[in-house]
Amino acid sequence: MTEPATETAPPLHDAQARGFASDNSAGVHPEILDAITRANGGHQVAYGADAYTARLQEVFRGHFGERATAFPVFNGTGANVISLMAVTERWDAAICSDLAHINIDECGAPERVGGVKLLTVSAPDAKLTPELIDRQAWGFGDEHHAQPKVVSITQSTEVGTVYSVDELSALVEHAHGLGLVVHMDGARIANAAAALGVPLRAITTDVGVDIVSFGGTKNGLMFGECVLVLSPDAVRGVDFVRKASMQLASKMRFVSAQFDALLSGDLWLRNATHANAMARRLHEAVREVEGVQVTQRVEANMVFAVLPPESTTRLQKLYPFYVVDEARGTVRWVTSYDTTEQDVDGFAAAVRAELSSGN
Repeated sequence: MTEPATETAPPLHDAQARGFASDNSAGVHPEILDAITRANGGHQVAYGADAYTARLQEVFRGHFGERATAFPVFNGTGANVISLMAVTERWDAAICSDLAHINIDECGAPERVGGVKLLTVSAPDAKLTPELIDRQAWGFGDEHHAQPKVVSITQSTEVGTVYSVDELSALVEHAHGLGLVVHMDGARIANAAAALGVPLRAITTDVGVDIVSFGGTKNGLMFGECVLVLSPDAVRGVDFVRKASMQLASKMRFVSAQFDALLSGDLWLRNATHANAMARRLHEAVREVEGVQVTQRVEANMVFAVLPPESTTRLQKLYPFYVVDEARGTVRWVTSYDTTEQDVDGFAAAVRAELSSGN
């Protein structure tokens, strides 16, 4: 009988490769991997009736208050679609920035899968205001018009900007005054809280946000997000919507165990604070380079800049990153919990060399 191989197979990728394409490109934080391993022994009841998912409710309530309930899901698009479906009827609509992830990067899922019409507004820095909401908050009671029902905001935004606590408070108060529910796409909510130096509830529960897509994958998890209900009276059937939307994990303990590790201590804050600091370091290193035009304030963990297209192509071969506006030449550089100072300095040196070469 042939003995089973005991050697560990080598990775299929260069384990030393680094880039600035996305915080989704980073690996899993070691403390998260340890949490998955601890949850792996024996059997637990499936579909969320396990000890880890029960524990998760306590953890989230510690951050967001006693009315908070977390529904783990697989990914961010799923969290957004379920959140919107849970606060709308089939004739309802969501007001959002034209740059919102739900509008640009989810392949029409909110409308195709969720049946929620998106009413977009051109928003400076991807941030809505009470005045911008009013541009689409009309037609109430008109059967020919999709009914505005929810305002969806992103914190931090798709261009790396952050709503202040005062901005959120004014926006939510105005939306509620119009009878609208407020959803927050919090794929990078930890980065926003870290940038503002406030607890998570200060930008959610305390300002009156009703439902949150709480992100974990971009902050060190292997996979998983949560639909976080903060206003139970504003939602209906989240558990049924989650199942019907194919986002109910059978082995949910492995999603919940990750969030427990992220949120029980300060791992969420450590990871986000570091990623933000690396973005600031990158910004400082490249902002004076001739040929680099930084286009947005750097408030969280993303830097947006305009480069000559030919330089972009050459730099991408050294450090992968995305072009977000081909017509203008805008690129996006994202830092992660595992981005090092050496990564940033090496990339900045490559940018300086490229732009000074005259190629």
